[in-house]
Amino acid sequence: MSSIENHPDKNIIRVQLRQNVVLKELSEHANAELESLLSVVECNKGDYLLHQGVHEMEQYFILDGVLKRVVTNSQAKEMILRFAAERDMETSYAAWCLKTPTPYSIVSVTKARVAKMPMPQWITFMEQHPEVKKPFEYYVMNLMSEIMAHTITLHLLDAPGRVHRFIRKHAELFDRIPKKELAAYLNLSAETLSRLKQRGKI
Repeated sequence: MSSIENHPDKNIIRVQLRQNVVLKELSEHANAELESLLSVVECNKGDYLLHQGVHEMEQYFILDGVLKRVVTNSQAKEMILRFAAERDMETSYAAWCLKTPTPYSIVSVTKARVAKMPMPQWITFMEQHPEVKKPFEYYVMNLMSEIMAHTITLHLLDAPGRVHRFIRKHAELFDRIPKKELAAYLNLSAETLSRLKQRGKI
């Protein structure tokens, strides 16, 4: 973990941050202020950035790679809620606002690079820069709606329909996510996903 200023790829990272879905409207001055608060983390596949059930939370901006948001029950059964990649972000903002433990984990699906900061600092930064707070909060609400829509489709669509919906909405991720992970997200077995592909149904 290192600061952006001390990172060997600092110029690339600065460009990537300016392309982030919730940061692209920030001024140069605000960007510089934000950069001073961020730490860059290199993640291997399977690394946890956030554990379910904790109170210490952080804000994450994805620079490279793919992350997943996942819920685990008491029997250790997992449900993947969403995937996120470059230019996207991950957060536990709602849990922070509600003063509840994190309801999910955030885990690296592939090798990844993430810029992160403690949630209290992110909240303070947004209060000082309302030009980022509104799009951020809108995006968080949109993510919650998307997760709800995905959960509903698991019950309403058949297996090919679930795969087609994912390809339609996230075509850029289809070949980047391990098929075992994608199958779990779609509530299918890896064998079923492979069979659908072999039969030309996806």
